Amino acid sequence: MRRRFIGAMAAAAAAAVTLSGPGISSAQAAPDGTVAAAKSSIKWGTCASESLQQAGAQCAKVAVPLDWDKPRGTKIKIAISRIKHTVKASKYQGVMFVNPGGPGGSGLSLSLLQGAIPEYKGRTVGGAYDWIGFDPRGVGESEPAVSCDASWAGYNRPNYDPTSAVPYRAYRTTDPWPAITNAYTQACKAKNTSGILRHLTTKDVAKDLNMIRQRLGAGKINYYGFSYGTYLGQVFSSMFPERVRRMVFDGTVDPRKVWYQANLDQDVAFDRNINIWFKWVAKHDNTYHLGKSGASVRNKFYGTRNALYANPVTAPGGVHGSSDKLGGSEWTDAFLYAGYYESTWTDLASTFSAFVNRGDVAALEASYLDASGFGDDNGYAVYLGVQCTDARWPKSWKTWRDDNNRIARKDPFLTWSNAWYNEACRHWPAPARTPKKIDGSKVRSVLMLNETLDAATPYAGSLQVRKLFPNASLVATKGGTTHSNSLNGYRCVDGKIARYLYNGKRPLRVKGNRADAYCKAIPQPKPHSAAASGQSQAQSVEQPTALQQLRLEQQKIAVRR
Repeated sequence: MRRRFIGAMAAAAAAAVTLSGPGISSAQAAPDGTVAAAKSSIKWGTCASESLQQAGAQCAKVAVPLDWDKPRGTKIKIAISRIKHTVKASKYQGVMFVNPGGPGGSGLSLSLLQGAIPEYKGRTVGGAYDWIGFDPRGVGESEPAVSCDASWAGYNRPNYDPTSAVPYRAYRTTDPWPAITNAYTQACKAKNTSGILRHLTTKDVAKDLNMIRQRLGAGKINYYGFSYGTYLGQVFSSMFPERVRRMVFDGTVDPRKVWYQANLDQDVAFDRNINIWFKWVAKHDNTYHLGKSGASVRNKFYGTRNALYANPVTAPGGVHGSSDKLGGSEWTDAFLYAGYYESTWTDLASTFSAFVNRGDVAALEASYLDASGFGDDNGYAVYLGVQCTDARWPKSWKTWRDDNNRIARKDPFLTWSNAWYNEACRHWPAPARTPKKIDGSKVRSVLMLNETLDAATPYAGSLQVRKLFPNASLVATKGGTTHSNSLNGYRCVDGKIARYLYNGKRPLRVKGNRADAYCKAIPQPKPHSAAASGQSQAQSVEQPTALQQLRLEQQKIAVRR
């Protein structure tokens, strides 16, 4: 069975090469790890993005098969960008693909990360690589871009949790959330008639990357993946281990959990993190006046949510006048990022305080729109398109209802919100496939990074992937709750990345189910009042550059919401 599968893959790749460009580069790595630059067959042009233009990037679109089982059939186009290496030829280290996560995140501008890699011992690191950003199939500037319903993420969301009025014991498409999720999947089916919904799996994207590699003339790739991007890296390297040179995984997905169980695990982890934030808010009660204990802040948070469910407030920036309301569901969404990024804690605590203590609805609306992805239909459509077809989801509503009710009793913050966000996978208009079995035994080098209290990609996933990749080293940031936080100025982490990308050296692998190196947690932020008085948020953390902030914003687009 496996031999036949590999043979079919090889045949498809060979046919694709015949159709689309030159074969595998014969360039070999030099003894010092550098590689010879190969000639690309891609026709490069000017990028539409001003930031990419200013960085001297080149852009192109690469044709790949819509259906990799029919390599001579219909083609789609993958949008890519390139910022070329700046070092002399003898120091060149190859191409570096970057993916921000999602799935559904646009990574076209992430070639700009070339400038975010710190120097190593005074020597350039990022400039030794050609950095390749790309919009995966269906995303952004790739063609066709998947879209379903641009109004899906608006105001007036129904109550996420079951209530006595709408208990969701049965699944009726006339009930509030089933009506929304079914309308969305029907719109997806109606608006995407090219067949692309059947071909959005991570395995499809991995094959696209291999085609782009061939068109670049590169024998091997380097790869940097954030969040879901780590899963894409796992799949690519399991399918094409001989095509991998160095890989960085930041916030590693557990391949055993794709994707139903992964979302249930997130529910528990996000509840833990929001309670950590509540305690931080209580610690600074002199600033925020929301309670002197985590429990009191928590009670105020859920009390405010319930009050908004009973009496929503008018959204001052709404597009439908007084009919646009912010209720309990919008309240929950507004504070989502407190579970993702400690860097959001001060702003969100100010929003919480301003609404509770001063009735500031505009601040609440701004936080809600930032977190909800309002209008980002393409990102949500591809998120579903990938996750719903990568693996099978339970079809039984009873399974969903029982699992989410069980978790919500103890961990209520995200559970039912997350359930409805993903429930479209029960009736997605494309078949689910079998995930690629992850096997990193032939991959020679991976550097993994994870904060131990990351909620979006729980730490257990990094430990599992470390087992699957015997030539991987894991760097853990103890006690940190931020998701995929590399290249944001923390020297302990970013210095290890720079060394690895410079000379391939990673922390020495140790025995046991543990990390191979540790960094201390980044100090928690200070309230705005303290920051305003000139106190540094973290002595060991530099303020992110504009380029690093771009990476963070791209990542925020690509997170679950």
